[in-house]
Amino acid sequence: MGIEIIFKIAAIGILTAVTNQILKYSGKDEIAMLTTLAGVVIVLFMVVNMISELFATVKQLFMLY
Repeated sequence: MGIEIIFKIAAIGILTAVTNQILKYSGKDEIAMLTTLAGVVIVLFMVVNMISELFATVKQLFMLY
């Protein structure tokens, strides 16, 4: 789970940025904002999941001693 998570986040960012620009140029600013928000929420869920795994690992480490 090392470098691939960085690539996933970068891919979501690039896809969101491209979609946002296409929608803005076609005059759909509200939908462009929603797609940007959706990209941020997806990445946020990925990061929260990783932080949850980190806390579980730290808890398990301290339970051993």
